[in-house]
Amino acid sequence: MSFDIPGTTLFDGAQARKGYALNRMCFSFNDAANRAAFVADEEAYCTRYGLNDEQRAAIRARNVLQLIAAGGNVYYLAKFAGIFGLDVQDIGAQQTGMSKDAFKAKLAAYAQD
Repeated sequence: MSFDIPGTTLFDGAQARKGYALNRMCFSFNDAANRAAFVADEEAYCTRYGLNDEQRAAIRARNVLQLIAAGGNVYYLAKFAGIFGLDVQDIGAQQTGMSKDAFKAKLAAYAQD
C-alpha cells in the first residue's frame, strides 16, 4: 500500500533505513555529554555517526523539513532541536513555513473552535 500526501514525507521503512544514522545520532543527545560533544565539534560528531552529505547539510542548515527528507524522525529530531533551545512550536513553525508567533496563534485559534 502506498500513500501520497502532497507536501508530506511519510516516515516508513524506507525512510527509517535512510535516516538510521541521523536518528541514532539524535537519540544520543539524551546524554548531556553527547550534546556537549556535538556543540564542540559538529562535523566530527556527524562523522562519528556516519551521516551522509544530505544529512550533514540539513544539520548545518538547522532545517527540520530537510532533516525529515533526509530520513529524520520528528521524535528524534526534537532532541537535536533542543540543543539550540528550539521547542515543538519552533519545529511546527518551520514545517508550516510560518513564524513561531503565527504558528502559535493558529494553534490557539484551533483550540477555541
